[in-house]
Amino acid sequence: MKRLLPFIIILVVLGGALGVSLKLWKSRGGAPNTNATPTFATNLPGPTPANNGPDPNQANQNAAGLTKPNVKVSSPVVVEEYGDYQCPPCGQLYPELKQIEKEYGDQIQIVFHHFPLMKIHKNALLAAHAAEAARDQKKFWEMHDLLYRNQKEWSELADPRPVFVTYAKQLGLNIDSFNRDLESNQIDQKITADIQRGTTQGVTGTPTVFLDTHLLRYEATNLEGLRRGINILLERKATS
Repeated sequence: MKRLLPFIIILVVLGGALGVSLKLWKSRGGAPNTNATPTFATNLPGPTPANNGPDPNQANQNAAGLTKPNVKVSSPVVVEEYGDYQCPPCGQLYPELKQIEKEYGDQIQIVFHHFPLMKIHKNALLAAHAAEAARDQKKFWEMHDLLYRNQKEWSELADPRPVFVTYAKQLGLNIDSFNRDLESNQIDQKITADIQRGTTQGVTGTPTVFLDTHLLRYEATNLEGLRRGINILLERKATS
């Protein structure tokens, strides 16, 4: 299909990385566990003199940071996810991110980038199209939620399109526009841009989460790890 042509170069670049990602996914056996694993993949810069806060790198090495700090911040912590709607670990992370959103409110900003692993998830690209088609009618997050909540319903279908159309009807979308957007070259370009952006940032699998541009370790990509990482960054961003 024409729709797949923009992704050929991306697939070549990601081919080896996705093989590693599949191997890792098979070895995970479910949701990751922190177990005192460092929160971030690299050490954060030390606190500025104005902050004079706790050493975040020390906080990474132990169970500190699990209590939400009572602080005011000048800007929210950006929780940036690279995800694949067909990816089982992404489906496991989804309710945990919803819980984080509920707990932190306007102290965080959640951003989602498409990173469909097309070599191992045959329906991931079309699901990303469905989400973007809904975005064009101002229902991205609603479709995002339906795709993850009902992942098992459509992920192994030979053709998930009728299911996605059913979701679009549930959301009250214009179905003619939605169907056109499932084949849209403009949406192809948006998804390709997300893949390229992620590849530049070193993303090789899903879910991959950054907190204020700091890569969250895979082993810490769960509810506890998200809380710890967000709390560390909120302390650093605290205003008097």
